[in-house]
Amino acid sequence: MELLLDSLFNGVAIGSVLLVAALGLAIVFGLMGVINLAHGELMMLGAYTTYVTQLIFKLPVLKPFYNSYIIVSIFLAFIVSGVVGILLEKTIIRKLYGSPLETLLATWGVSLILQQFVRSVPLAYGTGLVISLIVGLFLPTTFPPKIKESINFKYFKFSSWILAALTGVLTGGVISSTVSKLSRASARNVDVTAPSWMRGQVEILGTAFPKTRLMIIVITLISVIAITLFLNQSAWGMRIRAVTQNRQMSDCLGISTEKVDIITFGIGSGLAGVAGVAVSLLGSVGPNVGGNYIVGCFMVVVLGGVGNLLGTVLASFGIGIMTDLIGAGRLLSIWPDMPLPLSNTINFFATTSMARVMIFALIVIFLQFKPTGLFPQKGRMVEN
Repeated sequence: MELLLDSLFNGVAIGSVLLVAALGLAIVFGLMGVINLAHGELMMLGAYTTYVTQLIFKLPVLKPFYNSYIIVSIFLAFIVSGVVGILLEKTIIRKLYGSPLETLLATWGVSLILQQFVRSVPLAYGTGLVISLIVGLFLPTTFPPKIKESINFKYFKFSSWILAALTGVLTGGVISSTVSKLSRASARNVDVTAPSWMRGQVEILGTAFPKTRLMIIVITLISVIAITLFLNQSAWGMRIRAVTQNRQMSDCLGISTEKVDIITFGIGSGLAGVAGVAVSLLGSVGPNVGGNYIVGCFMVVVLGGVGNLLGTVLASFGIGIMTDLIGAGRLLSIWPDMPLPLSNTINFFATTSMARVMIFALIVIFLQFKPTGLFPQKGRMVEN
């Protein structure tokens, strides 16, 4: 019983990371049909945001609040990845709607650029660049419409970006001179240390569970509840669901599909950043960390049903539990009297990488019989 609980817990922890990452991908893919291969790199940005936040909280001024850095990093990772996602949508993806192959190639190129950017540019100046993007995108929205109307809007936006660039340069310089570890490029992997209250284990029903993985599960639950409430209770959430089901009809009814796309891409990208925080707690953070999850995220989206929240949840936890049962060899311990041919097969796949191969093969077989996933998308556009 203890072994089964331990396996289920580890599987849920693995599935939780997949769920948060795939949640944003499911929303974007379901709404716009965009295959965003840079989604893994948005996770990477969230993981590096956690690392930078940790180092900043080690400064003497913030050291008394060090144990709360992980909470702050969740919000910062959501904002950083969300802003980069919005910029990606406004500059590249918006021009490629209706061209899936071109979108796939473009986002793949963006993923390579982001990886090389992290390898080559010091994290201090990378942080300054992100801050300048945040200021440049959101500063114009803080001014009342009357002020915007009284001056030329083009000059206003241009001035905002100049101010944002100066803010980013100053911030990067200050961080570089203050935190020595951020003054050089991060080609190698870096480690995020969990705060003291997240270290150790908690005993439940006679089984010890690591606090770090429990925290990942809590982050996932909060993310799922928050996105569910947003999609079902808020006005913009209902607009997103309307556009997902029928974009043309929503446009005819006065819904700004352009704003819906921006909000959706921002939320989906922000959730990838939150997943990056969870990934940083599991192991080292490097430029290639997002590539380890992107295939699994797409598998979750396809298996659960494009744009379906419940399907995404079930598929994530199912893949996570199967990965732990097969990859860690726990299935052989839980079922010792397994028939010899099946036992040899499970033993052959009893590594994490080979377990993924077996799971993906099973998913491909499943999709042959049900190509629309567990919960197919519904709506007039699907029927047509």
